[in-house]
Amino acid sequence: MRILVVSDIHANWAALQAIDQPFDACLCLGDLVDYGPDPAPCVRWAMDRATYAIRGNHDHGVAQGIPVDGETGFRYLTATSRPSMWEALGSEERRYLLQLPVTQRCTIDGKRFLLVHATPRDPLDEYLLKDSNTWAKRLQNVEADVVCVGHTHIQFRLEVNGTTVLNPGSVGLPRDGDPRAAYAIIEDGRIELRRAAYPVERTVARVESMPWPRRAKDITIHVLRSGRLPALTGPGWAAAAEADDDPDAE
Repeated sequence: MRILVVSDIHANWAALQAIDQPFDACLCLGDLVDYGPDPAPCVRWAMDRATYAIRGNHDHGVAQGIPVDGETGFRYLTATSRPSMWEALGSEERRYLLQLPVTQRCTIDGKRFLLVHATPRDPLDEYLLKDSNTWAKRLQNVEADVVCVGHTHIQFRLEVNGTTVLNPGSVGLPRDGDPRAAYAIIEDGRIELRRAAYPVERTVARVESMPWPRRAKDITIHVLRSGRLPALTGPGWAAAAEADDDPDAE
């Protein structure tokens, strides 16, 4: 059994296309939309290919028609890109986002999986990195062999009291210094964290074509090319990069 695990695609179709992997099952951990220029093909890909999929905080915001205001941090990019999501998605794609569950349990190849976008305590919004002590608290009374999470855009695997926490990283907008599309493969119980190079400049060209402010385009392109949060792009960005809470939070 070969399982593909993806998360945080963020409307980056070129990055998603680069993950050309055969699989028997696909786990999609949310945030198909916002930030990037091409939400529709990314949502359609999940509709057609994800065996199990859950809702991310950005999927929730787009599907519910929630506007965002903000001039700093990633709230600014969300506010800038979200109207383009509404324009690009058809009714079928938005219905799909609306019906995605917040959590999902499944058993594959004898392993019990729990899928949440953020954490079991707060499935949509809690921002938690690779910290064994905090994850031990979040996993209390959670019956699963593998807990699959996304949200942070940072790839990691962590063993906590017999449970594996797997974050495949972000397909569309990594923030850990490697701009390649991040994902994971689980095959016969073995977990591999992987990367796929993709034509970043194709996505950059699409961003340039969007009706977004110059500042928003420059920030998005910086993250696409570097895989890092911008440090000097205006008030609030350094603080957002270092905050304990989620810089995506709406």
